[in-house]
Amino acid sequence: MSERNSLSRRQFLGKTAAGAAAAAAWTHAPSIGVAGANERINIGVIGLGTIARNHRGRLAEIKDDDNCSIVAVCDIYGQRLNEYGEEVKKLFGEEPKKYQDYHELLDSPDVDKVLIATPEHWHERMVVDAARAGKHIYCEKPFTHNSTESLRAIDAVNKAGIICQVGVQGMSDDSYQTAQKVIKDGMLGQVLQAQIDYVRRYDADSGPWRTGHTSVEPKPEDLDWDAFLGPAIKRPWDARRYFDWRNYWDYSGGVSTDLFVHRITRIIKACDLKIPVRGIGMGGIWKWDDGREVPDSFEMILEYEGGPTVYCLGTMGNQHSLQHCIRGYDATLVFEDPGFKVYSQKKDDNEKLLYTHTKTGSESQDLHHKNHHAAMRAGDPSLLNCPPELGFYGVVAVDLANESYKRKRYMKWCPERKRVVEA
Repeated sequence: MSERNSLSRRQFLGKTAAGAAAAAAWTHAPSIGVAGANERINIGVIGLGTIARNHRGRLAEIKDDDNCSIVAVCDIYGQRLNEYGEEVKKLFGEEPKKYQDYHELLDSPDVDKVLIATPEHWHERMVVDAARAGKHIYCEKPFTHNSTESLRAIDAVNKAGIICQVGVQGMSDDSYQTAQKVIKDGMLGQVLQAQIDYVRRYDADSGPWRTGHTSVEPKPEDLDWDAFLGPAIKRPWDARRYFDWRNYWDYSGGVSTDLFVHRITRIIKACDLKIPVRGIGMGGIWKWDDGREVPDSFEMILEYEGGPTVYCLGTMGNQHSLQHCIRGYDATLVFEDPGFKVYSQKKDDNEKLLYTHTKTGSESQDLHHKNHHAAMRAGDPSLLNCPPELGFYGVVAVDLANESYKRKRYMKWCPERKRVVEA
């Protein structure tokens, strides 16, 4: 943030970083949020793959009206680091500082916010380190690789008092918050069941998340393989595990964590759900038996206390979708244009249109960043569209499904052990 304004970057960060620990003290000081409103937010990006490239474009679109810039970038692959940095210079007008060790980026006093867009297995450790460094955080979904890690990340965020947004950008579509209000007002009656999907049809010669690399390819000289592995099991170099990491359990949860977390978070928000009573995951490697570990077809069923039961479909070889809806005893809420509609289930007016919501916002990274920046400038995490706690509830859901798939058992969350166990 610009040093030219009355509130310096150090003062701004110090005040907002103290937020959660001293909320009662500073929420009554209106000058803090107002003074920070005109400050530039300087962003450091960690992990420079496809998702980070998407963010770079979206941030460039809002850099002027939202007063933000990418000032630092980090990746363990030198070629990727240099290419990303060159594009940042073109889009933002200044060359970012480049790092291959993310700790050095976190040490920079010029960085106000970090965008974590690495493989999943690094999320928890980087969130914890960034929080301890006093940086605000935008962490790509899933919040963490598993649900136990989410609790450690939340603890670090809360202790540091920083503002952390989880990158489920669909939460910046107001349909789900509005749906929650409609449901709480009783329009659906007792909520019984919900269903949603994330389906795709990949090319037969590649399959989900394959890039064309082979395991025998030599490691690029400027790629730090040990740094990529980090907290994961140590293995010899394998180009497929690096470039196609979403296909391997060490670094990803596959369909569940990469795709379902977008969908289940919508249902969790709309129905105001938290932790399922139990969950099950089913599927297999039906189409692309090419050495991948995660299934290419997957389904998840979750049971919440007193209802609803939630079903998620995820076929990667067929993109015929099913209706996204929430079924109540009195009415059904269907997510469809222009946002969602509610149809009666009562005998005398079955399927009568009762309510239409026209959405504002969208599943948009730029809106999600703007929401994060607004919360940062106000020093108010309650403004976040996807705070860490909501991220945690999504991770618990998909963690249950993945562990169920691996063990062929119903799974549940154990609060005493703070982990997923057999039900």
